[in-house]
Amino acid sequence: MIVIGAGAAGLAAVREAKRRDASAVLIAAEAPGGDCTFTGCVPSKTLIESAAVGASYEEAFSRANLVVSDIAATETADTIRHEGIEVIEGFGTLVGPGRVEVDGRVLEAKGVVLALGSQPAVPPIDGLEAFRSSVKSDTPGARPEEDPQVLTSDTLWSLTTKPKSMAIIGAGAIGCELGLALSRLGVEVILIEGADRVLPLEEPAASAIIDQSLRDSGVRVIVDQFVSSIQTGGLMTDGETRSRPDAVISLADGSTVVVERILMAAGRRPVTSGAGAVELDKRGFIITEPSLATSMDRVYAAGDATGRAPFTHAADSMGRLAVSNILRRFGSSSFRSELVPKVTYTHPEVASIGISESEAAGLKGSRVAELPLSEHDRARTAGIENGYIKIIAAPRKFGGSLGGGRIVGATIVAPRAGEMISEISLMMRTDAMVGRLAQTMHPYPSWSYGLAKAAGQFFTEVEGRVARPASASHG
Repeated sequence: MIVIGAGAAGLAAVREAKRRDASAVLIAAEAPGGDCTFTGCVPSKTLIESAAVGASYEEAFSRANLVVSDIAATETADTIRHEGIEVIEGFGTLVGPGRVEVDGRVLEAKGVVLALGSQPAVPPIDGLEAFRSSVKSDTPGARPEEDPQVLTSDTLWSLTTKPKSMAIIGAGAIGCELGLALSRLGVEVILIEGADRVLPLEEPAASAIIDQSLRDSGVRVIVDQFVSSIQTGGLMTDGETRSRPDAVISLADGSTVVVERILMAAGRRPVTSGAGAVELDKRGFIITEPSLATSMDRVYAAGDATGRAPFTHAADSMGRLAVSNILRRFGSSSFRSELVPKVTYTHPEVASIGISESEAAGLKGSRVAELPLSEHDRARTAGIENGYIKIIAAPRKFGGSLGGGRIVGATIVAPRAGEMISEISLMMRTDAMVGRLAQTMHPYPSWSYGLAKAAGQFFTEVEGRVARPASASHG
């Protein structure tokens, strides 16, 4: 088979093909690893960890770049070739069912996997382009793209000199994570969100906790405000080493924010160059069946370009699933978005999977067990009160609420939420009864001990708490 794209989905696809003794060609227009390795997960989490232990701005960015280099060295084109996989370094374009053109050469295979990825979305804000073109670099001889004043999660990592102030437009996972880290590194951060709360895709209770955490860390949070325009202001000077215009950001309510740099964190958009004639939805994502098949025969898609789940672990799973379905003789497996856990690495972390409580309110017989961290002994030992564990269960199609029913969703707001959610993910993936989680012995007083304590509420009163019916008013 042929795989176009060498990010998480593409690498997973060719390795799955190799595992199944199928021949595969990986077409890589850029260095293997994708945005997760070079501009996403790896550098951002390194920055977060460095900031949490008191590193300086320069130390944190230096370490982020070092870790990126270390990890990238394990997945180079030559490394992949040594695994027995053919790699063609070039730009591939789908030209028909099972057919791809790269550098004037047409390849054909039983199946093609489009693993084209995504890139930061920059909203069309009035005055933005004029402002960008008016800025001159602080670095002598540098090109504008080497020292941009309007940054994205792709270009932030070139900013080795600490700015005095930065506006982050968008308070989703990327905006909140980077906002918290940069504030801890000594940057004056202003976080601007058009929705009425930060992390608008999470439960309101989780948003409220992270909002307060951001403010406590020195971030100025502005919600329910859209950016109406960006203009060039006066010069911000710093002796003889700097001289650049500041950015004047006008908000919908008529107020303004003046900063040195801007970071766009307003979501991501799919990359579909090379996708040929496959059908796209109105947002530009590749339309796929649950099997990940596209509108063109013998062509599947995986990863961010599908719009199904913009996470590295989801891309990896999709890449392997697409290959499995291509090689199957009969039937196909489906990608289940409801089984994808997501984590925002703030302080505390926010992890969730499946449906929220407000969505569960529409399911007959759904119930919710909730444990505030103020009642969790491990949190008490750490002096932490803000956070909670919430598990949502519903009756089975066959068997009803026997064994507590099945878990359909969960939200965890805690320092180790990203690790704790995996146990819920396993419960949902195996369709295990809730009672199995309550019965499983967890070490005391671990963070995961709270999962069993919460699950017990579906069967009996646990320290004054019992499971309650799901309610739309709770999230």
